Amino acid sequence: MRKILNKWIDRYFSDEEALFLFLILVASLAVVIFLGAPLAPVFASLILAFLMQGLVTWLQDRGVPHLPSVILVFLFFVGFVSAFLLFVMPIAWRQLVNLFNELPRMVGQVQNLLLLLPEKYPNLVSADQIRQLIGVAATELSRLGQWVVTFSLNSLTGIAALAIYLVLVPILVFFFLKDADSMLSSFSAFLPEKRQMMTRIWHEMDLQIANYVRGKAIEILIVGGVTWITFVLLGINYAALLALMVGLSVLIPYIGAALVTLPIALIAFFQWGWGSEFMWLMIAYAVIQALDGNVLVPLLFSEAVNLHPVSIIVSVLIFGSLWGFWGLFFAIPLATLVKAILNAWPNAAGSSQVEHNPG
Repeated sequence: MRKILNKWIDRYFSDEEALFLFLILVASLAVVIFLGAPLAPVFASLILAFLMQGLVTWLQDRGVPHLPSVILVFLFFVGFVSAFLLFVMPIAWRQLVNLFNELPRMVGQVQNLLLLLPEKYPNLVSADQIRQLIGVAATELSRLGQWVVTFSLNSLTGIAALAIYLVLVPILVFFFLKDADSMLSSFSAFLPEKRQMMTRIWHEMDLQIANYVRGKAIEILIVGGVTWITFVLLGINYAALLALMVGLSVLIPYIGAALVTLPIALIAFFQWGWGSEFMWLMIAYAVIQALDGNVLVPLLFSEAVNLHPVSIIVSVLIFGSLWGFWGLFFAIPLATLVKAILNAWPNAAGSSQVEHNPG
């Protein structure tokens, strides 16, 4: 066993670059796990700066100097975030509170419909079972509704954290955009001189992550905005809240759209029943999803992520459970990073051994 272990270590960690990369990965994972909460503003700022770096580069390619490009992009970022917080979020939150206040009436309608089942199928379900099920559901929904209504009053810690984010994150984003080149140069000075494997992984991931993250952010904005306009025109209640849910649902491939379809269909049913308005809304929603999957996604993601659907779903489940929203957002890039490292590691380590032992 010891001989096998030594042979495995010699194969994959005898190369200096491979060992150094392994230590970087372990240290990065430890920082995220143990210092993720206090460093969350830094991570969020890095992500936002990365999202906007492409716009800075675009302005520079058209003759705008670096600092004015950074200032213009930063002002756009501040304006967009301010508009979102001042207009979109209050409307969505108010609609969420109203929705939970209306849940008892919705539950009553569902109960009336379900109580018809024992009459039609007495051998499958009884009236007592239906009442018990409705009672449990009503209790849980009532608790959830009370939490939503009182959240803003009882979450002083969350409000303080939000204030810190609103002040600290924009400052960090500005300096990350302004001094990105010097920071990368300083970091590369600590890396070994021989880093072919790191360079290969970096170039692959820079292209993949840049394409995916920026494309996904644009997809969220477009899908959410088009859905909101469509829902407002069709007159469905809670249009802003539902549009926000539809926009964020693109983060979860394959199952996000299916999950958000249920609340849309339920709200439309409780508002209109099985009428023509309900059918037009569901047709419009289906058209939005079809255009997103068949037109928007191919346009935004020029570099396809070569991952099996099972790998994507597993990565979403794992990273989403570990890091919540950001885990969902970066599940596919992280899975691509793991794949790139696994593909490059044995070849790089093996080639190093050949270089060191030519005979």
